[in-house]
Amino acid sequence: MKKYLLFDLDGTLTDPGVGITACVRYALQSFGIEETDQAKLEKFIGPPLQDSFMDFYDFDAEQAQAAVEKYRERFQDTGIFENEVYEGIPKMLHTLQSKGFFLAVASSKPQVFVERILDHFDLRKYFKVVVGSELDGTRSNKDEVVQEALNRLFAYKPIQKGQVYMIGDRKFDVEGARVLGVESVGVTYGYGSMEELKAAKADYIVRSVEELEKFLLRGVEEPGTDGEGEAKGLNLSRIWVMLYSFLIFMVVRSIIVQAFDLICVALWSSNLQQALDVFMVEGKEGFTFTGNQIVLKSALGFVGGALAIRKNAKLLIQKTAEDTKLNFLRKEEVSSYLLLAGASIGAVLGLNLLLELSGIVDNSAAYQATAADQYSASFLLGLIGYGVISPIAEELLFRGIIHNYMRRFIDVKMALLLSSALFGIYHMNPVQGIYGFLMGCLIAYAYEYFGEFKLAVAVHMASNILVYCLSYTPIVNTAFVSWPVCIVFGALAVGCLWSLNKRKNVF
Repeated sequence: MKKYLLFDLDGTLTDPGVGITACVRYALQSFGIEETDQAKLEKFIGPPLQDSFMDFYDFDAEQAQAAVEKYRERFQDTGIFENEVYEGIPKMLHTLQSKGFFLAVASSKPQVFVERILDHFDLRKYFKVVVGSELDGTRSNKDEVVQEALNRLFAYKPIQKGQVYMIGDRKFDVEGARVLGVESVGVTYGYGSMEELKAAKADYIVRSVEELEKFLLRGVEEPGTDGEGEAKGLNLSRIWVMLYSFLIFMVVRSIIVQAFDLICVALWSSNLQQALDVFMVEGKEGFTFTGNQIVLKSALGFVGGALAIRKNAKLLIQKTAEDTKLNFLRKEEVSSYLLLAGASIGAVLGLNLLLELSGIVDNSAAYQATAADQYSASFLLGLIGYGVISPIAEELLFRGIIHNYMRRFIDVKMALLLSSALFGIYHMNPVQGIYGFLMGCLIAYAYEYFGEFKLAVAVHMASNILVYCLSYTPIVNTAFVSWPVCIVFGALAVGCLWSLNKRKNVF
């Protein structure tokens, strides 16, 4: 949420189409030009007039200045009021002002006309600062207008560029903002097209006044509510709704695992031992389940649990995507995904090395038993079970349902921590508990940063696959397992996360 907002006038606050095009036609007629193409006339809305006459009709500087004077001859008394405020603008400005935003107008139109238009439509009261060009042509470039607006808005003190949006409908607004180092919000309900704004590399693009208002008010909520009027906080009924899916997941998973064990035992008792040698082997007490059987029944349990909660997860994922879509209007740079990859690799390897070197792995019998089961299966079966199936199922539960549900009623940071803590506890041993909590935090952070549930699944899958593959290589018995290597990967994770956070603070 940024508190300092600069608005263009024409095509952003008001629709000046009739007045501007009529005055341009009037000026052109004085040069013997009868322009009937309305689209050509509408190109004059936004950029400086003198530049437009030179660009669109090949006027020289002297002719362009004469055309501007002729334009103003009609505009100053008639064309100026052939104008209308876009529906929803007064309400939006009132809301923004009441929420403590600092508003300014930054227009290439001469300031004397800007002031008259704002007064005529009773909009001037919302703006702390109003800046336009001068009648003599000075300060006509958009970056000059934006600079002056920023100077006045911050009372000629250091400008907090990270707290500013420049909002406009044309590429000139976007380019002016970029020159000054502030983010731009393009609006397509004016006279600039989506293609124009994308080509100009607007940071964000909205399609309506309503969407613009929602975008600017992100994070502004009534105290104690979730943004939809519902009281914030987790009460017993909400905790139960959240845990219900967890219990369904665990019960269904457990039933499938037990059923598969019973089926295997029944088949073994039917003298089918030879057919079941992949799953069961002779032991002191009759038989022992193999790693393949353990992995397969676990995978089947995850599939069943995932299917049982899939509908609820899908609804919450869609709800979160709808609620947060305005946070992701700007397409993320490829480098941001590379930083996430670096953070993930650094966290996976750094944490595993830390747990190994600290002795926690060796002192956890529960983890040793779990690892023995996982790595006694065939490589491909284990890779599919632990690298693909379990991450999808666990993400549906912990990020899809638990995290998404909690973030509706409590602070996002707290939702991240609590859902990750539950993810750690769920593993039922200290090694995977610590690792699960910290990786859960990273996965939830990636989800909040990029707004893509599939990316959370991808990070989880890639992490599991990386660990599983490395466990089958000789590298675990080499000098790779050392404190210097651990520190390097830990630093990689911290550095990449720090760089991501500098680009965008998701909290």
